[in-house]
Amino acid sequence: MDKLQFWKVGEKVSLREAFGRVLVSLAKERNDFVLFDADVAGGTGAKPFVRQFPERVIQFGIAEQNMMAAAGGFSDFGIIPVVSTFAVFGTMRAHEQFRTAIAFPNRNVKLCCSHLGVDTGPDGATAQMLEDLAIMRSIPDTVVVVPADANELMGAFCSILEIRSPVYMRIGRSPAPVIFDSNHRFEIGKATRIKDGKDITVIATGVMVARAIEASDILKKKGISVRVVNLSTIKPLDNNEVLSAAKETGAIVTAEDHNVMGGMGSAVSEFVSQNHPVQMKIIGVNDRFGKSGESDELAQYFGLTAEHICKAVEGLLKRKM
Repeated sequence: MDKLQFWKVGEKVSLREAFGRVLVSLAKERNDFVLFDADVAGGTGAKPFVRQFPERVIQFGIAEQNMMAAAGGFSDFGIIPVVSTFAVFGTMRAHEQFRTAIAFPNRNVKLCCSHLGVDTGPDGATAQMLEDLAIMRSIPDTVVVVPADANELMGAFCSILEIRSPVYMRIGRSPAPVIFDSNHRFEIGKATRIKDGKDITVIATGVMVARAIEASDILKKKGISVRVVNLSTIKPLDNNEVLSAAKETGAIVTAEDHNVMGGMGSAVSEFVSQNHPVQMKIIGVNDRFGKSGESDELAQYFGLTAEHICKAVEGLLKRKM
């Protein structure tokens, strides 16, 4: 990790740019992984790796089912396939192959997908994957990772290469604020408490973490103390951090760039309802398809901004009282 070049806090950097950077950096140190590409390396951010290590790239074209099945077989020979494509193709078109050829036999494959949520922007509804967390966290023995910024993504990728397990990792497409500096350490299954607070907790993931921090700062001026938690591993869930939020603040808002059904909010709600029920509000896309537009415009349109988080917090606090 020390050889990686990190970005400065406050910069806006696409997570797919970080994906390309960490691939290249790690490839110089280790030769135990290869890239499986479905003719979209320019879109996923993997292009720098393709240029510098062409001998370690296996190109499948637009045959994602074949790519996923081949990755399962390839992993049996001790090399880690890093399968990279758009989320709609990796988690839906090749879902059966991931489930049957990778997860069921517990093969060591890392599925790293870009173009997810309305963060995808102008590519529109068919490319805006809003169901992937629901799909992938429901598959047994599959780790699900959603980094919050470019620096965390690089740490997350290093971590997922170290475990022998099927992994699904989200890679954001649009530039996002850098939250963490080079000292931040990603750990699978551990959330990060970014801000402490006593009135309510906002648990956010991916691009929504920066917006949750912004909302916390706005609400602080109104005298509302908000705990902000970055839930960068959806599965396994950090049960201790979620339970602490429920017990210590008594109300939880979750925020994600995903359908409100089956995603991170659902994972938190499932745990909370069975262990320490409290008032909750899930912020996400309300069970509908996306639209074409710039990512910031779509965040406003679908209710995924800091202002929407503030409104949800204030509404939930009234119910809590």
